[in-house]
Amino acid sequence: MRILGLFLILVVAAGAARAEILASDTGPIRVETMIAGLDTPWAIAFLPGGGYLVTERDGRLLHVRDGRAHPVQGVPRVAAVGQGGLLDVMVPRDFATSRAVFLTYSRTEPGGGAGTAVAVGKLAPDGTILRDVRTIFTAAPGSRGGRHFGSRIVEAADGTLFVTLGERGDRPSAQDRGNHNGSIVRINRDGSVPADNPFVGRPGVQPEIWSYGHRNPQGAVVDGQGRLWVVEHGARGGDEVNRIRRGANYGWPVIAHGRHYSGEKIGEGTAKPGMEQPVFYWAPSIAPSDVMIYSGWLWPEWRGDFLVGSLKFDMISRLAGNPLREVERISGASTGRVRDVAEAPDGSIWVVSEGQGAIYRLTPAH
Repeated sequence: MRILGLFLILVVAAGAARAEILASDTGPIRVETMIAGLDTPWAIAFLPGGGYLVTERDGRLLHVRDGRAHPVQGVPRVAAVGQGGLLDVMVPRDFATSRAVFLTYSRTEPGGGAGTAVAVGKLAPDGTILRDVRTIFTAAPGSRGGRHFGSRIVEAADGTLFVTLGERGDRPSAQDRGNHNGSIVRINRDGSVPADNPFVGRPGVQPEIWSYGHRNPQGAVVDGQGRLWVVEHGARGGDEVNRIRRGANYGWPVIAHGRHYSGEKIGEGTAKPGMEQPVFYWAPSIAPSDVMIYSGWLWPEWRGDFLVGSLKFDMISRLAGNPLREVERISGASTGRVRDVAEAPDGSIWVVSEGQGAIYRLTPAH
């Protein structure tokens, strides 16, 4: 079955792209199918000089170049349970010299259960294998649940790494800085703790924590000013866009702009002193995945806009303005359960559709 799946990927990638036009407020958008036949794709990362990497949640990493996909060997063994598996992939700015590739994944823990982990390896020049792979961070503690692993990994302006971690369905743990659940951590590229992290030296606090009080952040981006923005899942309502500040508490589960799935009230309300408010929130929930901030290269009108994938409503939400607000929803056959959305080096927008098992390239149709 795995051999057949790879064959299907190659055939579709080599064939003619499916024609689709999406409507938008700034004109029609042309959609090209770049690759199909994927098994629960989760993330995409572009490589300098062409080609890209794709993760599939069951543990496969693909190197795609010139319309052909090849599995990359050397990927850590993942705990593909529930929402866990092989998750994000990130190519750092110095890839041309370092060949480094960072992965986030759910890792089986010795005592049972699984935790979100970060691994790094060096991609061989032919793209067939990751060498010298090592796990540089594992969230503590692990959990036997299969929910809320996070996780995105992004490179900060100073070269450190931000990693988003869900609270694993254990709501109170998001306020407990003695564990990593429900936090955003900041680590060096070798997994060590940066000396200027906010809680370094604080007894009983995990030193990797940069911010906490998060539910399940699955989107992250660093803007042109070096600021970190995160998109995270609420419960029934209250999906949030947050600007992340050093050492800040984002409130979950004490405050929220939604309700539990049962309809019951969450915590103490929507605000509390010492807890951050979202820059924007959705009610009802859209189940947001990743987020990008667009350069304006092909769509000048979208410069600085946020594009957020939706797993629930099969669309891309475009946010703009100050204060930030949703100005448009872009949808079509190619936006089924959008798991990742990314800007390619040429300014085109690429969509990873978990629902379609495919990756699409978006460009202006005129």
